[in-house]
Amino acid sequence: MSILNQLIDMIYPPRCPICHNMLAEGDYDNEELVRPFCRSCFETFQQIESPLCPICGRPHISGPAEDHLCENCLRNRPYYDRCASPYLYEGNLMEAIHEFKYMQKSHLAGSFGPLLASFASTHFTLQDNLLVMPVPLHPKRLRERGFNQSLLLARHVASRLGAQLDFLSLRRVRYTKPQTELSKDERQKNVKMAFGILDKQVVKGRSVLLVDDVATTGNTLNECARVLKKSGAQKVLCVTLARTSLSQS
Repeated sequence: MSILNQLIDMIYPPRCPICHNMLAEGDYDNEELVRPFCRSCFETFQQIESPLCPICGRPHISGPAEDHLCENCLRNRPYYDRCASPYLYEGNLMEAIHEFKYMQKSHLAGSFGPLLASFASTHFTLQDNLLVMPVPLHPKRLRERGFNQSLLLARHVASRLGAQLDFLSLRRVRYTKPQTELSKDERQKNVKMAFGILDKQVVKGRSVLLVDDVATTGNTLNECARVLKKSGAQKVLCVTLARTSLSQS
């Protein structure tokens, strides 16, 4: 930690963004985590582990112990090639993400971003000419919220991977209802034809890594991937900070 950071911490002691208790020295597991969570809160984050679906990344509740395709991916294979997430969308993490998105706490990107970037660097083979793209917000939603949480996360991911970040080419061209307000069937219809590519040459022949905060049904990521593949992307990978389990979908 630099001398400047040490002086700042003396004046403004770092606190856990979830419980707001001051962070102890042992909470800094490594220097890549900028203002991490306290150990007590971090240990409540439920990591996603095998067995899981190797395509959508959803953990299996029962069945064979090894990774295997889920029923959804067997019946309707997604347009994206792979999606992965480090944590389940529940408990303290779910509450913190909710505050991040809806309570104007954009500073939480300073804690979430390095976590997601570290996960992406270990779970996705680095590829030449990789393009990192955040899932876009419609301009109206962006004005309402003030920031795109996916873009804040994508900046960390692109920096960690040494990849190009493009947050302009993939556009949300149709204003849609929040997915959280809709049923599973309604969510798929809600995002259909909601995205477009400004310049297809940007993605043609390239591998794209889509970044979002949470994956639920995966319809938003899948629709983005459909548009990217139609525009000539060779491969579309997805990474999100959290995702729901089968029991939550």
